[in-house]
Amino acid sequence: MIETPAQARLPAGEPGSTTVPPGDDRRWVDRHSAWTIVIATLVVGLPLIAAVVALRAERWFPVLDLAMTEFRVRDVFTANNPLIGLPGRIGEYPDQGSHPGPLSFYLLAPAYRILGSSSWALEAATVVIHLAAIAAALWIGQRRLGWKGVAAVAALLALAIRGYGQVLLTQPWNPYLPLLAWLLVLLATWAVLCGDHRMLIPLVVAATLCAQTHVPYLPLGAGMTVLALVATLVGLRRRTPDELPAVRRSLVWSVGIGVVLWIPPLLDQLTNEPGNLSELADHFGSPPEAAIGLGDGLRIMARHLDAFYGLGEQLTGTERFVDSASEWRGAITFIIWVVAAIFAFRVGSRALRALHVVIGVALLLGTASTARIFGRPWFYLTLWAWGITTLLVGSIVWTAVALYRHSRPARDAATPVAVIAAAAALVTSLATAIAFAADAKNPEERLSTAVGSLAAPTYDAVVDGVGAATGQDGRYIVRWSDAADIGSPGFGLLDELERRGLDVAADEYFRVPATEHRTRPRSDADAQIHLATGGYVDIWRAVPDAVEVASYDPRTDEQRAEYEAVRAGFIERLEDEGLAELVPLVDTNLFGMSIDTRLSAADQRDLGRLIEFGQPMVVFIAPPPSDDDPTAL
Repeated sequence: MIETPAQARLPAGEPGSTTVPPGDDRRWVDRHSAWTIVIATLVVGLPLIAAVVALRAERWFPVLDLAMTEFRVRDVFTANNPLIGLPGRIGEYPDQGSHPGPLSFYLLAPAYRILGSSSWALEAATVVIHLAAIAAALWIGQRRLGWKGVAAVAALLALAIRGYGQVLLTQPWNPYLPLLAWLLVLLATWAVLCGDHRMLIPLVVAATLCAQTHVPYLPLGAGMTVLALVATLVGLRRRTPDELPAVRRSLVWSVGIGVVLWIPPLLDQLTNEPGNLSELADHFGSPPEAAIGLGDGLRIMARHLDAFYGLGEQLTGTERFVDSASEWRGAITFIIWVVAAIFAFRVGSRALRALHVVIGVALLLGTASTARIFGRPWFYLTLWAWGITTLLVGSIVWTAVALYRHSRPARDAATPVAVIAAAAALVTSLATAIAFAADAKNPEERLSTAVGSLAAPTYDAVVDGVGAATGQDGRYIVRWSDAADIGSPGFGLLDELERRGLDVAADEYFRVPATEHRTRPRSDADAQIHLATGGYVDIWRAVPDAVEVASYDPRTDEQRAEYEAVRAGFIERLEDEGLAELVPLVDTNLFGMSIDTRLSAADQRDLGRLIEFGQPMVVFIAPPPSDDDPTAL
């Protein structure tokens, strides 16, 4: 068995044992490893705890992807248990594919239900997952390097949490949910390369969570898992006969758990035609657009390696990881790391060399993955890269300590550095907690406020039997005509009315995003609840038998006047630019216009301002439309 410095003094027992032999002179944090990890988890996770407590004060209404997430968390372990992940930009809408698997929904569900199945409970459940990842990462640090490992990992995690910011780490959006779990993947891989075969199990679980939740993590998580498995198999020859049974058990358990966690996507593949795994293979095997290529992939990775900005700026603010950074500074960081790696392989310990190997493989996998991005390289597709950079900076510091100890073997440089790391983690966590709690924000607050303003009067109108509504026991279809936000408030209204107990479903067209069992034929509905926004409001006010039951307009009189002025100028410019065919979309599909590459920078600015102002929103209750007429209102 490979012993850590903290465990080497234990005469017997498993790693992390709290049995203290007589005369044990170890530090309290090493003798009470479980309590050390609990306390460190609370310290590092304090910003997330503070943020979710602060978010409790304001009601949040999930929209679009987050409403879709809540649908699936609500379905966990019911007759409609989800087998695949959230729908993504995979294939063609409305029959698009989804991210690989449902593990994130399964992990969110327990805390979500215990805390009342509210939208806030969904945020709290997200924090619970992050706290579990923090605890596991700190445990790895303790197993490898004792209290010094806990201090180092705590400092890195505290910096990462401050960097990603409150909004990213308290919402269960699938690109954000794996951010801290990905750091756990890297650390668990490192531990396995150090000889700690038991860390195969948390590695497989964390890598599966990342890969199933957001498809960019699939090659990254698979690569790290393969690296760890190969290292373990190759290392069997160095094991003594007494050690081999334990290593084999770890291999069997990790493979077995991995197989179990991938059963839901496999079931979907076997029971549906086409299965989601087939759709993923088809989409990424024959992408609809050309990949950005190695050159752009390297430039994106270089920006993510800008530790001077990406990490350094965390001292003065949060959410800097999503800002722009410098390719040149990133290149300098990479060169420093290469030099550090060379020195590490000359004078460093096995653990330090293993860390550099993990970072090197992660950089190769990340660059290959980034180069394969096709379409617009949205920032959220590569947020995982900041996790690699955080660990890379840690490896540089560790190498510097190793060089110092090599040049002055009589002096202990590790303990002062660990103390500094622990102090940095504490200070960073406290400062971040204050910032997160003081400025806690729910995602998409503009649309959340709109849905919150519309949901209650709509529910009351349905219960009172207004218009075509037949009361609380009726069957309803929720539909929308959205001029600006690709149906986001419509999904939010569906989610909230379902939460309040109404029998509501979406149009069959939305069978993938809303889930198939939440859709119904129009003929099966007693009435429709229709949300109209922007230019669609006047159209619906002219519809016979449509009764207006709720309305919301976020704009003041001055803002409405400014909106009209911007709109008029925008339309005039479109006509001057020869884009008159886009003019009708100004009142009916602003978001759809935004991806048109013919728009000038001035057009994009005006379009963004119109979306930012917000749209009037009105809910109508009307008879259900015809199934035979797809154009029916």
